[in-house]
Amino acid sequence: MAEMRRIWDSLDRQQGEISLPNGVAELTVPDSFYYLNPQDSEKVLVEVWGNPPDTAEAVLGMLFPSNATPFDEDAWGVTIEYEEEGYVSDEDADTIDYDALLSQMKEGTSEYSRQRVEEGYESMELVGWASKPFYDKASHKLHWAKEIKFGDQDVNTLNYNIRVLGRKGVLILNFIAGMDQKQIIDSQLDTVLALAEFNKGYRYKDFDPSIDQMAAYGIGALVAGKVITKTGFLAAALVFLKKFGVLIVVGAGAMLGRLFKRRKT
Repeated sequence: MAEMRRIWDSLDRQQGEISLPNGVAELTVPDSFYYLNPQDSEKVLVEVWGNPPDTAEAVLGMLFPSNATPFDEDAWGVTIEYEEEGYVSDEDADTIDYDALLSQMKEGTSEYSRQRVEEGYESMELVGWASKPFYDKASHKLHWAKEIKFGDQDVNTLNYNIRVLGRKGVLILNFIAGMDQKQIIDSQLDTVLALAEFNKGYRYKDFDPSIDQMAAYGIGALVAGKVITKTGFLAAALVFLKKFGVLIVVGAGAMLGRLFKRRKT
């Protein structure tokens, strides 16, 4: 309980207009959510949820529902990242065979799982789509969901992905939750889709083909992960999980929630 109190008291929970650390995008965080900066997000991902330390290095922040804490048994959150690898063309968006892509992704996940096990972490299996990919050409926002099984956990992980396409790269928002929370996540999807936007000069429509770099991949590779050129396979995209690495106190998360629901703004 003391360890949870220490971590909770150290978190700077923010709302309103927030400029991401890289300066290319802004969040408009409503009262129903709060934002954690990169340092606080790493505390949650590594110290609380038990993810490998190096996986949190690229995280620009996290979002949580304002009526919850990261310690709650049913906690869920959204990680925020940015990859600046060029302008991603959306010309292939209407022609992708997502069932065939899923088969390739399962192969990549199996290889990644073997590496995880060798490093002492749980195995990982891509079960299938929880929601098939959908791309909105007007907003240049892409979203999809995967069902993932970690080790022998009773409830599979829901990995709900959002990608916002920009002039020089892609803003990455990933929900971390359980499959039994899919209905809740679905109800919050539109809110989260609306709160992240690129700043002027970094928007998709600001792309200038005469000076800007094109990405080496399209919409399909965004869904699947990085392309491994030597093998031709699509690698598994990084997935965080919620394992409660350092906090093993039954019911303590709910107790902390009751004590510390007051938010900082």
